[in-house]
Amino acid sequence: MRFLLILNDPPYGTERCYNALRLAGTLLKNAPEAGVTVFLMADAVAVAKANQKTPEGFYNLERMLKRVLAAHGDVLLCGTCMDARGITDAEVAAGARRSSMDELAAATIEADKVLVF
Repeated sequence: MRFLLILNDPPYGTERCYNALRLAGTLLKNAPEAGVTVFLMADAVAVAKANQKTPEGFYNLERMLKRVLAAHGDVLLCGTCMDARGITDAEVAAGARRSSMDELAAATIEADKVLVF
């Protein structure tokens, strides 16, 4: 089964991205054969910003994203959204990559389940 999770919210301030990445990690842990793609768009592209520093005891979305990548999940960022926010490819966590609406459309067509956060 293929899962596509589309995240739109900013990385901090709401818990939507946090909960989406928790779900992505749990899906990969409980069904390692499942394909999981996380597509970051709008303000969520900042979830993949490298070198995040959060207060002690506070969740860190970059670390959570790295767990998804380590479990062979895919992390794609809307290139137009990156450009609008001044985020360059060099600023993105290793393993996450710039993508496009065409690739999002293809992932949507291939997915068995699409979840939007």
